[in-house]
Formats: sequence, structure tokens, C-alpha cells
Amino acid sequence: MATKWFETVAVAQRRAKRRLPSSVYGALVAGSEKGLTSADNTASFDELGFAPHVAGNHATRELATSVMGSSLSMPVLLSPTGVQAVHPEGEVAVARAAASRGVAMGLSSFASKSLEEVCAVGAPVFFQLYWSGDRDAMLQRMERAATAGASGLIVTLDWSFSHGRDWGSPWIPDAVTLKNALKLAPQALSRPAWLWRFVRSGHLPDLTTPNMALPGQSPPTFFGAYYEWMQTPPPSWSDVAWLREQWDGPFMVKGVSRVDDARRVRDLGASALSVSNHGGNNLDGTPATIRILPAIADAVGSELEVLLDGGVRRGSDVVKALALGARAVMIGRAYLWGLSVNGQGGVENVLDVLRGGLDSTLFALGRSSVSELTREDVVAPRDFFRALGA
Repeated sequence: MATKWFETVAVAQRRAKRRLPSSVYGALVAGSEKGLTSADNTASFDELGFAPHVAGNHATRELATSVMGSSLSMPVLLSPTGVQAVHPEGEVAVARAAASRGVAMGLSSFASKSLEEVCAVGAPVFFQLYWSGDRDAMLQRMERAATAGASGLIVTLDWSFSHGRDWGSPWIPDAVTLKNALKLAPQALSRPAWLWRFVRSGHLPDLTTPNMALPGQSPPTFFGAYYEWMQTPPPSWSDVAWLREQWDGPFMVKGVSRVDDARRVRDLGASALSVSNHGGNNLDGTPATIRILPAIADAVGSELEVLLDGGVRRGSDVVKALALGARAVMIGRAYLWGLSVNGQGGVENVLDVLRGGLDSTLFALGRSSVSELTREDVVAPRDFFRALGA
């Protein structure tokens, strides 16, 4: 086990790149067009510094918080991500890691494991919903989530069509047929550890989306579900308000970049919003989320919970986001790299890395709790922040 432990998320990423077939790794890295937003999400954190104290610091620190009514051991959530074929146990392994480390996870509509399997693990699960299909289909998916025991709903609005990538898009099949398996064979054989893990599990990577299946229907493939979403007219704000009315519980809108949109989310009665650009997989050229967080937190942070996702790789990144107005952060690629390296243990490893960095940064700043962080703890260059739609 010692050889599988990694000390930073960057190490996990390097190991994931060595372990995964190139198409699978490429799908995780993703990004759209030139990759400006994806790069800025991470690089922007490097532009921020700290103002540490050197005496009178606290011997212990309180990291716990709550998000949408769920108690968390630290302000980190596992963001919903689609088909997790990097590991045979996929989202179930992620849920076990979340339960082990006392955090919540988001479960994607496009997940490879069902709501029932994941919720049975016992971690707080927020089911993520796209505006896809007709209203009856969406109602059935929400009812299924409630019956399975989901703790809240995440409605993702920030997903738009990608127009290619300058470095090339990976080839991902619609299903693992014999023909497709032969095409992928050179990649898979070059990563024997990854392939052997699936061989031992007794099944090939599952590219279906069980949470998109309607009663009595077989689960569609990922691209089948993607096609349904593409063919659905995009939602209006009244459509989002309708969704809020149908869900009797905590409700988050994910994908907010503008202050005026944040106010609309507040006005429809949401519990939370996530400042997000879909990890740079969206409209390329959108500013990094940490740049636009303070303006949104100032506008609505006293009336609903504000989260941030995009570019978080270290515990110190978490601290920067909290100091600038976030209640918690959501991570995606970081835990997927851990999952690909060592399954549940790899996700736990990522969470432990973030927890350690969060705690040590709080100590250096002289804060006894995550709730004490303020903007005075962060040093930002001139013209770093953006206020979109203010």
C-alpha cells in the first residue's frame, strides 16, 4: 500500500496518466477549444498569496462545516462527473470514500452506477440533474432520487456544446462492442494494470447511464443520453423555477458565472449555487471561477450558500476559496485521478491531501476555524478579480 500512496494531487495525475489508456486519460483532462478557461482555473490560484501570522497561532483547527443541510468533516465535496470507467467500482468506490472521510458527493445523471447502489453506501448524495427530456422524464428522475435517499438536488446549467479541442478530442466509443474493443486493444494492452483490474472484476467498462433510464427501459449509452440532452430545448428561468418547485429539499444550481444570474438563483429559492464553468469544458474564455467568486459572494452570499468548483488541487486552494466567500469547494478531476490510481483508497488519499493542506494553511494564517477566514488572509494582484453581469 505504501507504494500506492501519493503526497499531492499532481502526483496522482502523473500516475493516472501512466495507468490509463490515452483516450480515457484524455477524456478526464478534457477542456474545450484552446483550453484557456481550463488553464486559468488552475493558474489563477497560483496568483494568490497569503498573509500569515507567526505567533499566537492555534494548536487545533476546526475544519467541519455543513452544505445544504449535510454535515461535512471539511468544506470539500466530490463533484458529480459522468461515466467513471477509470475504475470498475466507479461511483460506488467514490461514495465509500466520501462516507469514510465524512464528506458529500454529487452523483451525475450520466453516472455509470445507479442511484440505488450509490445511496445505499450511506454518504450524503446530491443527485445532479440536467434539463434533458420532457418534464415527465425529469419528474420521474427526481422522484427516483428522492426514493433512493438523495440528500439534495444539483441542477447543472453550465454545459454547452464543445466545438473541439486544439490538441484533439479522445475517441470514446458509444459501447464496448467487439469492433470497438479491437480498436481500443492497443491502448488497453499498453496499460495492463488498468485492463487487469477490469478483467478481475468480471466485466468491461460500462458506458451506459442507468440514472437516465425511465421505468421499464434499458439504460441508454452515454452518447444516447447526451443526444437526448442535445435535442432538448434549453431551459428558461421559469423552467428552473419549476424544477425548484418540484423538489422538496435542498436545491443547488451549478454553473453560475454572473452576478445577475446569481441573483436569479437566489430569487427562485435555491439553497445553494456553485460558481462554475464546468471545469473549462464549456465556453472557452470564461474567467477562472476564483476570479469571479467574490462578486457573487458579495451579491448573494448572505442569502444562500455559495460554493466554488474549478481548478482546486491543494488544501491551500480550498482556503483561498473560503477566504474569498465560498462556503465549500467541489472537486472533480482531482478525485478521478485518485480513483483511477487506487480506487476508493485513491479518492480517500486525495481527500487526505486536501485535509492536510487545509489544516496546515489555517495554522499558518492563525485561524482556529474555517469559519474565521476573511479576505485579509489572501493577497491578490491588482486587477485579479472580475465582476460579470454586476
